[in-house]
Amino acid sequence: MLGKTAGGLYWMFRSLERAENTTRLIEAGFRIALTRSTDAEAEWKSVIVTSAAQSAYEATYDGYDSARVTNFLLRDTDNPGSVFSAVKSARDNARLVRTALTSEVWVAVNETWMLLCDILKHPVKETELPELLAAIRQQCAFVRGALTGTMLRKDTYHFCQIGIFIERADNTARIIDVKYHALLPASSFVGGRLDNVQWETLLRSVSAHRSFRWAVEEGYTAPAIASFLILDRRMPRSLLFCMDEIVANLGNLADSYGGRCASHGLADTLCARLDNRDISSIFDEGLHEFLGSVIRDTATLGQQIEQDYRFNN
Repeated sequence: MLGKTAGGLYWMFRSLERAENTTRLIEAGFRIALTRSTDAEAEWKSVIVTSAAQSAYEATYDGYDSARVTNFLLRDTDNPGSVFSAVKSARDNARLVRTALTSEVWVAVNETWMLLCDILKHPVKETELPELLAAIRQQCAFVRGALTGTMLRKDTYHFCQIGIFIERADNTARIIDVKYHALLPASSFVGGRLDNVQWETLLRSVSAHRSFRWAVEEGYTAPAIASFLILDRRMPRSLLFCMDEIVANLGNLADSYGGRCASHGLADTLCARLDNRDISSIFDEGLHEFLGSVIRDTATLGQQIEQDYRFNN
């Protein structure tokens, strides 16, 4: 496969995953701001910090509130990380690699793009925000479903999957890192209703609220939630699940192309850091330091994959 085609598939699905993750982040910010009526500005700022867009945001906007943050993250064409920009990038890449896609995947991507052009024509009213975010998530799920249901399990599919899980791992690590600190309540609230609502919101931001209730007997405590989102390989947005998928799909590429590359070793090392760990050892290491290293190593891995498979050729 040409490197440009591989890169187009990888970035197409990485961009779609980014768009979906951004909608979840906005929803989490919206929910927490409602429960923190005295400090909503701080929560909306943490949404921007999580999205790694603080400098770009502050170059354009003064202050943090629902209207400005949602406009920046949903509609702003000058923000390359906005949902609109991410889906446009996905559609542009889909056009580039259209002959490598099934018709169902192409139609799903194109319909997602057309829907966004329609629903994001005007600033979004706060009362309409939950319904709009749900519609975007649903469209991204349609594309992913078309991929899973119609694409041959060969190199084209594996590059798509690697893009999804590189982006998802980065997003999960960022949300845990920022939200873990942002959600720590005052000591008077620990264990109370507000505390529980905030931790539930953290789980909702990575689509893990109900799964946590099914899988974990403990309550909404920091160690239980961190362990679930970092180390539980049953949870499809946990860091360990994402790394397992990256390693597996890189392994399939090695089988297809008859050899391993530098990125395979990086992925194995990153996965080994998560495997057979307990959350107490990560807390002893320092959660912020641990997650920061995961974010950096995931970015390095993504860059190495681009080099190994010559995405720019």
